[in-house]
Amino acid sequence: MFKEGGGGKKKKRQLQRLGREAAEYCRSREVPQRLEEALNTLFLLRPADLYGDLANYFSKFSKAPVICKLVGRKVLDGVGRPTLEVEIYCIIKNYEKRICSTVISSHSQILENALSEATEDDEKERNDSVNTAVEWVNDSLNTMLRDLKPTDQCKVDKILGIVFTSTTVIHKCTYFKPRKYLATALHLVGKKVSGAERTIPPAEPVESVLCGSLAIGGTSLAIAKAGATISRIPLYVHIALLKHDQVYATIFSFCLFLPIITSTLEFCNQHLLTIAGFELALCCNENIQEMPSPQLADRKKGGAPIKRISHLGCLITGCDNLEQPLLLMQTACNNIGLELGTDMYLAINCAAHEVIDYLKGKYEILTGTFKSPDEMVDMYVELINKFPSIIALVDPLRKEDRQQWNNICCALGSKCYLIAEDAATSISKLITDQDTNLPKCSGIVLKYINQTKVSDLIELTGLSHGEHITILGSPDGESSDDSLVDLAVGLGAKFIKLGGLCRGERVTKYNRLLAIEEELAKNRTLRMSFFLTLFSALTVMLLHPPHSLSAALGSGYLHKGIRANPKCRAQSCNLYP
Repeated sequence: MFKEGGGGKKKKRQLQRLGREAAEYCRSREVPQRLEEALNTLFLLRPADLYGDLANYFSKFSKAPVICKLVGRKVLDGVGRPTLEVEIYCIIKNYEKRICSTVISSHSQILENALSEATEDDEKERNDSVNTAVEWVNDSLNTMLRDLKPTDQCKVDKILGIVFTSTTVIHKCTYFKPRKYLATALHLVGKKVSGAERTIPPAEPVESVLCGSLAIGGTSLAIAKAGATISRIPLYVHIALLKHDQVYATIFSFCLFLPIITSTLEFCNQHLLTIAGFELALCCNENIQEMPSPQLADRKKGGAPIKRISHLGCLITGCDNLEQPLLLMQTACNNIGLELGTDMYLAINCAAHEVIDYLKGKYEILTGTFKSPDEMVDMYVELINKFPSIIALVDPLRKEDRQQWNNICCALGSKCYLIAEDAATSISKLITDQDTNLPKCSGIVLKYINQTKVSDLIELTGLSHGEHITILGSPDGESSDDSLVDLAVGLGAKFIKLGGLCRGERVTKYNRLLAIEEELAKNRTLRMSFFLTLFSALTVMLLHPPHSLSAALGSGYLHKGIRANPKCRAQSCNLYP
């Protein structure tokens, strides 16, 4: 009896000690006070789901989610080629949870009419790069980013940068060159070039790509999406907060977009791009693909018709001169009640680097028609003077023709934008070189590929502010991931270049643009600053703001002041007041 009584007292003392420890544990974490506050508040509200509201109340006191796992896997892009998907898992309220995933666009260009050897080499390089990227994500990146907060984008990108730099030093031999650049260099192999024909600067050395580098870009973008999901805000808001040091936006600028509409057969890289709102572009794109074009030479020599839609979503049709596609656009617009230069504007994706003949030292703008770099400048001046509705030229010359870039900027800089896409270097090089390697231009097209990080885009758009307009463009090897649209809106890009209205991965991005526009308009945080920036309509827009993109386009805001100075900037139109 004595032993049993002594054991009972000991157990009682243990329970008392545990009770005191539990009370102190809860008291030190303010559990009683918060529980009392919650019960008092909910008693007055008397919600239908009492325990649901209690869970919501206490969830704000839980620990911030941290990354617990990264998963990389090989998936297929929009044209069935391998690319990388990155998934982010976090610990939330003591449970592992999948937050989001992203599929990064690949760097490689689609090879049309390429030799089988070139296609096989491209496929091998792509597979090697994706397989290496999957290994990076599942091994080193998974370990190094564990326990970090997904909202700490700067810290994550810094670690990714260190990983890329160290890997670059170790694996120098795993670099490869994008296939699209090799073709131009091969033109000169085994052939003699006379001194008279060598009239252009040689192509600059190819910027190599580290095998597996898309793991860096894919992980950075996936972390940004996870941070937005954790913060319960759209990705474009999250990007804007990162860019502006967490100052919440009350007004958002909405980027103008460039869908590819048509392409000529001979000058196969001349793409016409409409500058317009969604409703107009959708209508115009459908109309131009279905309308007859008897004025065009749309038949081959044998009589077979030449008219098809390219993988870029543009109508390809034969022509006798460079003016015919523009006249086709003019006719299409007239058929749907639009006037070029008033309701809609055009940009031309010249892609001059793809029509250069290194043997002759000239550009082959039409079959059998060659022009020197100086003659190209004169041609563009004549074209812009004849068609004032063209307000942008993309890659009118090769990057190496710097003197001609200067000449064309002097001749046309006040009339249209001169934009470098292929003529611009990679984002990482743009940051390190501080634009010193850029030809003189009005703007640059940025593509989120390879080792590009979200922080790089933020830094570059800050550096180029006031000097170059920012355009976000989708690469050829794009996926159905629509994050590019959020990046463009969040960074305040003036344009977004998406390609034609075809294929699911393209339409997904257009749908995302429509959703963002609707959301911003509903929240009254939409500012039509792309009109103000491009068309100098500040006073009109402030006095009579339109309710939507279509209202602004239909009301004729676009034509006000454009020919006087299309590049006039509205200084008071800041993203953040």
